[in-house]
Amino acid sequence: MRLILLSVLALLAWPAALASAQSGASDRSIVDKLPLFAKNNCQQNRDPANQLFCGDPELAAAAGKLSTAIEARLARLPDRLPAIEENAIWIRQRSLGCGIIGQAAIRYDDVDQIKACLLKVTEERAAILRDADFDCLAANTAAGALICADPSLALAETELNSEVLGLIGKLDPTAARFAFAEYGRWTRERDRKCNLVGKENVPLAELSSAEDCLAGYLKRRTDEIAAAKGDPKKVFGRQVAAKSPDTDAVDFCAARIHAANSCGNFVRINRVFALDSQVSEQEAQVTGEIEMVVLAPFTACSKVASTCTGTCWDLRTGRPQPGAGNKERSGEAFNVTRRLRIERTFAFVKANDGWRCREDELAPVSSGTSGGGS
Repeated sequence: MRLILLSVLALLAWPAALASAQSGASDRSIVDKLPLFAKNNCQQNRDPANQLFCGDPELAAAAGKLSTAIEARLARLPDRLPAIEENAIWIRQRSLGCGIIGQAAIRYDDVDQIKACLLKVTEERAAILRDADFDCLAANTAAGALICADPSLALAETELNSEVLGLIGKLDPTAARFAFAEYGRWTRERDRKCNLVGKENVPLAELSSAEDCLAGYLKRRTDEIAAAKGDPKKVFGRQVAAKSPDTDAVDFCAARIHAANSCGNFVRINRVFALDSQVSEQEAQVTGEIEMVVLAPFTACSKVASTCTGTCWDLRTGRPQPGAGNKERSGEAFNVTRRLRIERTFAFVKANDGWRCREDELAPVSSGTSGGGS
């Protein structure tokens, strides 16, 4: 999780662009307007917006305040990965809104205007992140919207989150990583059980029938935590098998693989689907589709790629690339917020406590796609 935060802060403040972007008429470098450029070695960076944050004192100070606000926001959320994704999307929109297109060089004559814009939106962002109500305002799922629209549900979720964070805080770093992953899986399971997956654009009035389901989930989890009487081991890490060889089982398997390999530093599991299954009395084969979102850049053919997505990738085609393949292509990196989908068959064996996953890695995948991203 710390690596994720560092990646987020790097996107915010330790930046990049062509070191000598010039204004056509004056032929002057933007470095002349960035007093911290040389001191902070900003020439090592490549993103234009972040280069301004690196070289300008006011922007650097604003970025520091925003970083503190981001840390405070993440600290109050037991499922932090969606918030990290939301922040990455904001960064992309911030740059576009201030007139920065990709990695196109900033003209000298435009520096003052762009700096003023970046300073304004960064200060506004820091202020709004300090408000705990922003977590509701930023909700981008149907379940999140329903919960935030109902005061009783919102209060119940806030209390549950507080209890969960209190328990996880008692765990060692490794156990805490698994607990955060388990909480994320609970949330995805809740959305499936309440029939809210993929309904982000459906009017809330048409989703009111799911309110009782959400209330029941929140109460059930809160009661479970209360029964643990402050012992996190009575809540997290207890389940080692799925009830049935279905979507929940695939999610359970994928979540454990991700937690074991610290994949949450780079990608988050967004949605899971079971496409097909073959079940006998003692064994099962379930073909599942897993949708992931990139949270921090990583090379398309790397240990992170093979461990956390199950394959290397060819970013030009958006398709899996079984081996290292073309060296030029294998060295390319995934952009933040890029979405990936992989299809893979998971093996399960029947045990006394349910169906246990027999897989300890996502490879090999049978198919996949990737696209989007900043």
